[in-house]
Amino acid sequence: MSNLLKLTDITKSFAGVRALRGVSFDLNAGEVHALVGENGAGKSTLIKIVTGAHQPDSGTIEIGGQVVRHNSPILSRSRGVAVIYQQPALFPDLTVAENIALSLELRGSLRPVRWSRRREVARELLKRVGSDISPDAEVRHLTMPQQQLVEIAKALGASAKIIIMDEPTASLSDREVDHLFAVIHTLRKQGVGIIYISHRLEELGQIADRVTILRDGTYIGTRPMAEVGRSELIRLMVGRELSAIFPKIHVDPGPVVLELKDVSCAAGGVRNVSLSVRAGEILGLAGLVGAGRTELSRVLFGLTPADDGQILLNGRAVAIRSARQAVELGIAYVPEDRRRHGVILEMPVAQNMTLASLQLVSRGGWLNFGRERQIARSFVDRLGVKTSSIGAATGTLSGGNQQKVALARWLATEPKVIILDEPTQGVDVGAKSEIHRLMGELAKRGIAILMISSELPEILGMSDRIAVMHAGEIMDTLPRQDATQERILELALGHAGKGAVPA
Repeated sequence: MSNLLKLTDITKSFAGVRALRGVSFDLNAGEVHALVGENGAGKSTLIKIVTGAHQPDSGTIEIGGQVVRHNSPILSRSRGVAVIYQQPALFPDLTVAENIALSLELRGSLRPVRWSRRREVARELLKRVGSDISPDAEVRHLTMPQQQLVEIAKALGASAKIIIMDEPTASLSDREVDHLFAVIHTLRKQGVGIIYISHRLEELGQIADRVTILRDGTYIGTRPMAEVGRSELIRLMVGRELSAIFPKIHVDPGPVVLELKDVSCAAGGVRNVSLSVRAGEILGLAGLVGAGRTELSRVLFGLTPADDGQILLNGRAVAIRSARQAVELGIAYVPEDRRRHGVILEMPVAQNMTLASLQLVSRGGWLNFGRERQIARSFVDRLGVKTSSIGAATGTLSGGNQQKVALARWLATEPKVIILDEPTQGVDVGAKSEIHRLMGELAKRGIAILMISSELPEILGMSDRIAVMHAGEIMDTLPRQDATQERILELALGHAGKGAVPA
């Protein structure tokens, strides 16, 4: 097996802060080598050194058996290195063929464009990754997995032998993940080496041959993937056991705060949903992609109001027709896509935190900046938000800290009910532990929590009860002690009839 990439004792510092300390890494042809670690562990810095965006302070880089002394983005691409990021870097207004041609055709020449040849090349490359996407399709009309396939086709067209995939499955359904894995298997047979970065540790066993672990910029070790389990991997990444990731706090639930009786919404595909959430309780909402979980949360928050049924808060029937009305009733909603709907990335941390509670920081149309800063600092301290200042743009924070900012925005409204849609999606295991700890503290304060999650370990680890949805309906609600992964999956697939009536 030939060696495609070898990094030896790589060290890198920024303004006196050591980002990498003696890190070694190698990649073989036809191999998937996973690179894991918490946010801030040094993964991004290491990848930027491979691609030439950063120069190491010390250590050696070998690509294709040759030492590279002064790497650069142009040089790394010429040596066969390509990166596919979580958000594909394509031009949305151009066609698939045009996007692929941009990375393949000679620049600065005055030769005429051969449109038929462009489409033929694009079609051949897409066929190599098992895709029948039309070369004439505009990228803006493609789904996320289709855009990823275009990126992979571009990389193959540029004769890439080393493909770096950064969180490639973060926005994909299970079926789309399976297709991506099939494409990766095809690439491996073609001799391509893949560096695979993912926070979804459970999928690494399906796809990776080896795994390298970084912690705080330090090389912890490289192991055959078959020899390291998820619990051991987490311990190596964060220095603590798996049980610390789900710090479940026992809280005696209080009275029912939120209750749904046969709630339906034709626009959201929600049908005859009945459930309840008590004060201090975490009700997990499980189900497959498309089961209607997010659609139900939008009904509760007034974004797509219910057509039928009853919603009761503290025993009183309410009609929630808008998000503003939901907030006034004491309902908060942290959405799934925090970067699009949870926070405003360009806005400072302080303003993001107070955006849903402007009445606390304004009077007569004038903002009280001192009060805004006071509230923001209190949440930074309380939630442990890691930021250079409350005036920093929220987009400069890590994913876990952005999620904490989104949570702070709604905690400032002093809600009775919080809906958390995929609260730890795309964040590292350390940030997951912190967010789960915060959820426990909120439950202790008597807040009713409805947690939507596609991660069964999270559902089982943090929920007091678990409601399982399929095709817009609640199939059953399980007590914590009766819930298993097998039982939840059976219900999520619709293989069992409705069971217990929600308490």
